[in-house]
Amino acid sequence: MIYIALGSNLGDRVANLRAALRALAPFVAVERVSPLYETEPAYVADQPRFVNAVLAGTSMLRPHELLGVLKQIEHALGREAGLRYGPRLIDLDILLYGDLVLATAELTIPHPRLAERPFVLVPLAALAPTLVPPGFTSSIADLSMRVSGTGDVIAQIGRL
Repeated sequence: MIYIALGSNLGDRVANLRAALRALAPFVAVERVSPLYETEPAYVADQPRFVNAVLAGTSMLRPHELLGVLKQIEHALGREAGLRYGPRLIDLDILLYGDLVLATAELTIPHPRLAERPFVLVPLAALAPTLVPPGFTSSIADLSMRVSGTGDVIAQIGRL
């Protein structure tokens, strides 16, 4: 199972996430999608709130190929280069790819900041609360209960 984080804080945030899901369809067999959560921005506070979700699915793509597809989708949906952690129309990140542990210049799996981000852990816990990611000793649910302050979740706001 792979888990991909989706986020948006510009324009019609929910529509942006829906467009990303549609664009992913040829590459990822989406099995489940978490509820949508409105979250505080992380790292750069002076920007609009985000809407975040996580999807669980499978793919025939290798991790670096999947990363390339995610970057192409972000570009096609209008994401432009800008301030790191700044506002964006769409953000797609590979969180987990089965039990793979990978560290290259382009890609690290599990996502290197997974354990510090409520905006990722809360939706991921809605899909896989008992999952213990490779290299971790705690479940996603436990990790999500221990973290706060960097992209805190404000409210569950619906579903895609």
